[in-house]
Amino acid sequence: MSDIDTLKNLNCPENVIAHLISVSKNAAVIADRVKIPVDRDLIKRGALLHDIGRCRTHGMGHGIEGGKILRELGFPEEIAKIAERHIGAGITSDEAEKLGLPPGDYCPKTPEEKIVAYADNITMGNKMATFDDSLERFKKMLGEGHPAIKRMEELHEEIQSWI
Repeated sequence: MSDIDTLKNLNCPENVIAHLISVSKNAAVIADRVKIPVDRDLIKRGALLHDIGRCRTHGMGHGIEGGKILRELGFPEEIAKIAERHIGAGITSDEAEKLGLPPGDYCPKTPEEKIVAYADNITMGNKMATFDDSLERFKKMLGEGHPAIKRMEELHEEIQSWI
């Protein structure tokens, strides 16, 4: 069964599937540009499945739910972690506690996790945006001084340093 079939079997909304396909394409473009070794197939597949949790919830916990779904379905742990760690530029353990999420650090660690999170940030719906447009959108949602804004800027700088 293909990953798209898995999403459809979980009744994932068509707009979410369209977003996932776009993020996967954008992540593949970034993977092709970086000068560090990355697992391109893991990036493409992780990006295609990173929002699988949206088949059940659209809340902040959709990443954690996605990791749970992927583990239940027998997907590799690396893909489950991409789903868990993709939101924004990650959610720290302190922020997770404040948000009522299960205890844990949900920040991307590996280059593959970081590339998927970054590609998701610059993909609005199924269209690629600039980093600056994406950053402005997050500032409006979270507030200028939110710690996630600094993490997004740091993630952007890190990705750019790999290109």
